[in-house]
Amino acid sequence: MADTPEDLTITYNEGGTDIVKELDKVVLSKGAWTTILYRYQDWDRAKETYSSDKYSIRRYQKRNGEYFQKSKFNISSKAQAQAIVDAFQGWMED
Repeated sequence: MADTPEDLTITYNEGGTDIVKELDKVVLSKGAWTTILYRYQDWDRAKETYSSDKYSIRRYQKRNGEYFQKSKFNISSKAQAQAIVDAFQGWMED
């Protein structure tokens, strides 16, 4: 169990292999509701290699000292991530 947002991870290991390998994360907000942006890769069993970078925004609720994932949004490619960044930058300029 994670005690702090910094302890939360999306790394998932199965049979000694990280099926989901967390590369980095940014804690966007803390408190009863915590939001974290992750950069990760998935293991491709057929190719025996990791995917290109993917991204996920996850929301956790802390109840009784324990974090529970409540929602997530996966960004499946750098192109999609860049489109999101471009949209935010355009909105911030207004």
